[in-house]
This record gives sequence, structure tokens and C-alpha cells, in this order.
Amino acid sequence: MQFIEIINIKIIYFTMKKILIGVFTLFAVFSTVEAKSNKEQDRVLIDKVAMWQVNHQPQVKHHDLEWTNAVLFRGMVEWADYTQDSRYYDFLMQIGKKHSWAFLKRLYHADDLVIAQMYIRMYEKFRDPAMIRPTIARVDSIIANPSKARLWLGAKRWSERWSWCDALFMAPPVYGQLNKLYPEKNYLDFMDREFKEATDSLYDKDAKLYYRDRRYIPRKEKNGEKVFWGRGNGWVFAGIPLLLQTLPKDHPTYNYYLNIYKEMASAVIKCQDKKGSWHASMLDPDSYPSPENSASGFFVYGLGWGVNQGILKDKKYKKAVQKGWKALKSYVHEDGMLGYVQPVSAAPEKVTQNMTEVYGVGAFLMAGIEMLKMR
Repeated sequence: MQFIEIINIKIIYFTMKKILIGVFTLFAVFSTVEAKSNKEQDRVLIDKVAMWQVNHQPQVKHHDLEWTNAVLFRGMVEWADYTQDSRYYDFLMQIGKKHSWAFLKRLYHADDLVIAQMYIRMYEKFRDPAMIRPTIARVDSIIANPSKARLWLGAKRWSERWSWCDALFMAPPVYGQLNKLYPEKNYLDFMDREFKEATDSLYDKDAKLYYRDRRYIPRKEKNGEKVFWGRGNGWVFAGIPLLLQTLPKDHPTYNYYLNIYKEMASAVIKCQDKKGSWHASMLDPDSYPSPENSASGFFVYGLGWGVNQGILKDKKYKKAVQKGWKALKSYVHEDGMLGYVQPVSAAPEKVTQNMTEVYGVGAFLMAGIEMLKMR
């Protein structure tokens, strides 16, 4: 009798074990299917936003080669590369050919150099020397004849230097991209010097954030906090990953940029609100209660990149990215327009749901790609 009971117990044990294994297997399968389904939904939404912008580009008032559009084009070329969708390559090819892959007139101005980021990415895809020849000529000229202007936004010829934090998105990645293609020309020494001088001028070592320019250092928000502009810090926090992707990890200044990035990451997530968004002001969100989605897009991109690269290993970063992406998606209109994007500015300002801008879309595309890559 005891023998039969033991046999029955074993049968029950192994039966329950099989059932539990089956349940866990089904749970894993359903979780995988759900994750794939969510990513497919995200992919459709990202494409909807991208195509909305392509369709509405004729109504954009900015010059094709202005920094506003150039930032969109950087996001667009990354989306084209990720999806291998010829529609976006065709769109960018038309822009490049229309302007002979050239620039606006201001030789030293970082805002006029950022279009080269798209040109170089297109060259990497199509290998047509015409796409990159004007970029090489311009950057070589800047290095050969460096500006001696002061890093002060009111100084004579101030725009010839990286005297405002936006410039650290606009220009440094171009030097990194060129150095990756032509390491023998060593584009990095000049870039390192300029970046360090700008950082020494604008980076607050206590807050781990950048002032937009030196005019804002003595100013205070209504709540008494320092004035750190949301999108301004987004520029830097997105620009550093774009630069790091081009640098050899054994390059002498690689860890310099990496350390700034890590410091900023810890500060950035502290400024995220409960719903997942960032605001026009980093430290006084109550004065600017609406979300600001160009800043949010850049922060989700920058954090997402760090998580995907294994640089930001703490779970709090992935949680912040996922929450930020969920918030970003919620502000896409039914037709694909991204809302709550602060217009062209240099400081925190009010934002509404019907405000959109091309650079906000560029940031959204970059953020979306990192989310699709995330496991």
C-alpha cells in the first residue's frame, strides 16, 4: 500500500512539474509575442511621425540647410538606415542634390555645420564623393584658420566659437564622423580643444548640467534654482553619444566625454516628471508645466543609447527611458504630428500641444530607434 502511495505521489509530482513548466513556457511565449507586438506598434507610430513630417516639409519655413532642418535630417537618415526604407533616402537625396551637398555661408558657425552630419551618413551609404567633398573643404578650412573669438555670447564674432551649449550637438559629431573616415587627417585634436573650452565655460560641475550660454550663469528661476534650459541640455546629452559612436575607445579623450555623459545621465533622470516627460526648465518645471518634447526626445535618445550600449547599467535608467518613451508617444496627434515642441529659442518658454518643430521630430526618430533596439 505504501509503495502504491509513493508511486502516486511521484506521478502527481512529475505531472505538476510538467504543468508548471508548460505554464512558464506559455508565459514566456506570450511575453515575447507581446513585446514583439509592442515594438511593431512603436515602429508603425515612428514611421507615421516621420512620414507626417515628410508630407508637411513643403510648409516648413526654415531654409533646408538651417540647423532646424539639419537636426530633422540627422534623425531621418538614422530612421532610413534602420528601416532601409528608400522613401526616406530619396527624400534626403533630393535635399542634398538640390543644394549640391553644400552649406550656408557662415564658415565657423556650428549651426551651419550640422547639416554635414546627414551628408556624411548619406556618403557612408552611397559612397558618392560629391556628397562629402564640400564638408571636407569646410572643416579643413576651419581647422587651418581657427577663430580667435572669445567664448562669450556678446563678444565680437562670438558665433565663430562654440559659445552656446547647442553647438555641442551641432559641430563635434561632424569632426568625429570625418575622423572615423579619415583617421590620418586627425580631426579630433581641434574638436577636443574646442569642446573642452566650451565645457569649461558652460558646464556646472555641481548640477552636472550645462548653461545655455554664459549670460544665464547669474540668473535664477522663479523658484530660486539655476537656469538650465531643457532643450539646451538635450542638445549636449544627445550630442555626446553621437560623438562617442565615432571615437576609438582607446582614444585619449574618450573617457573624458564618457564621464560627462554619465554625470549628466544621473542629473537628467532626476529632472524627469512622474509622467515621464522633461520640461522647458530642468530645475523649475512648475513654472513651465507642459512637457517639452524636443528635450524629452533627446533625453530618451541619450539614455536609451547608454542602456543599449551597456553603459548605464542601473535599472533606474531603463525605467526612466521606458517611462519617457511612453510619455513621448502619448503626445503624437492622430495624424502623426508630434506636439508640445518648444519653438526656436534660447531659454525656457511656455509650450502647447499644437506646437511642433522639425528638430523635435528628429529627436523623436532618434529616440524611437533606441527603443526598438532595446531588449
